[in-house]
Amino acid sequence: MRRTSTGLKLLTALVFVFLYLPLGAVALFSFNDSQYSVAWQGFTTRWYGEMLQNEAILNAVGNTVVLAVSSTVIATLLGTLLAFGLARYRFRAKPLVQSALFLPIITPDIVIALSLLLFYKFVRQYTGLFELGMTTMIIAHVTFQVAFVTVVVRSRLALLDPALEEAARDLYASSWQNFRYVTLPLMTPGILAGALLAFTLSVDDFVISFFTSGTGSTTLPILIYTSVRRGITPDINAISTVIIAVTIVLVFAANYAASRRKPA
Repeated sequence: MRRTSTGLKLLTALVFVFLYLPLGAVALFSFNDSQYSVAWQGFTTRWYGEMLQNEAILNAVGNTVVLAVSSTVIATLLGTLLAFGLARYRFRAKPLVQSALFLPIITPDIVIALSLLLFYKFVRQYTGLFELGMTTMIIAHVTFQVAFVTVVVRSRLALLDPALEEAARDLYASSWQNFRYVTLPLMTPGILAGALLAFTLSVDDFVISFFTSGTGSTTLPILIYTSVRRGITPDINAISTVIIAVTIVLVFAANYAASRRKPA
């Protein structure tokens, strides 16, 4: 029994090393004074300073933030409404909607990206709409973010005590008052967690963004990809480290929001 426990601990440690050692290496070499990441020549923070003065990087950051915030707001609204409808109402197409909800989650990003690109090309050919750019990227991100938001919010709704809503109705609260003062406050941690998860997925996305982007809509993952093709340099490591740090903060914030004020 003790040998099994030791083996599991060792296996867990090896898995964590395998997962996080590359991230640590990226962060470490972002402070490398050498122009070439594989040769360590001393500690410096100048790459972060140069990153903040690089116009291409700043534009990519701006596009990434606009894309993530816009798509997250839309996806959170639609996902919350969809989750509430699936949790509170019965309708004939409910099994079909529930099944379709998981398609964006289990479908490979490359398939979603290619499908959206073909759809945009088809619509543009006959209507002139959907020129590749920020708008098409926002729509593309919403298509997969909605599913994640819906799953998170619906799991929160499943934990709510129906007696609380019944008590509000017994006190002659209207449907809107019941939702506004009872259901919505209890749903808020789930909504925040879903929004943070959606934002994180948008910031980190490359494949779908790459296929649906246009001129002037380069995001940080796309910029990193195009830069890496010319060679990995410390400034690329610095950008990647910032993205990793932001992602870690958002993931912890999402977990905290999801666990906060759990219904009794």
